[in-house]
Amino acid sequence: MKKPLLAHIVLALAAILPLAAAAQVPVQPAADQEALLASADPVLRANKRLVYDFWREVFEAGQVAQADKYVAESYIQHNPNVPTGRAAMVGFLSRRTPAPLPVEARIKAPLVSIVAERDLVILSFVREYPEPQDATRKYTTTWFDMFRLENGKIVEHWDGAVKPPKP
Repeated sequence: MKKPLLAHIVLALAAILPLAAAAQVPVQPAADQEALLASADPVLRANKRLVYDFWREVFEAGQVAQADKYVAESYIQHNPNVPTGRAAMVGFLSRRTPAPLPVEARIKAPLVSIVAERDLVILSFVREYPEPQDATRKYTTTWFDMFRLENGKIVEHWDGAVKPPKP
């Protein structure tokens, strides 16, 4: 006995739909980073600019001599892989980028958004990883870095970092 065509279509859709529902829409970076810095509130606009410039100059370019312009000496670090304090952060970044690089006009990492509220500024980025079941394929997710500012300086930092597994 042959199954009707409709039954085959229903079975095929039943097999495919769960996969389609789980399919990811890739995270995309913002095309215009300057637009992300805009705010009607001059304090929030200044806070966004401070974090943006810190990220470009100190974090990405490794211009650690500029850290005191952006970061308070008492800087609190919540990333479990980086010690607290401006001097410790400078040491960490110095090991990561031993020779300072030129400062780029834009953040090099794929920046999705900059959000500022009260004394907090959040940068979110595209992160790409290999698929666990198929390392030849990749998927994207979002990473964030959040900063608290006080008196025109970064005083605290959070991100989604975890301790790396033991080798």
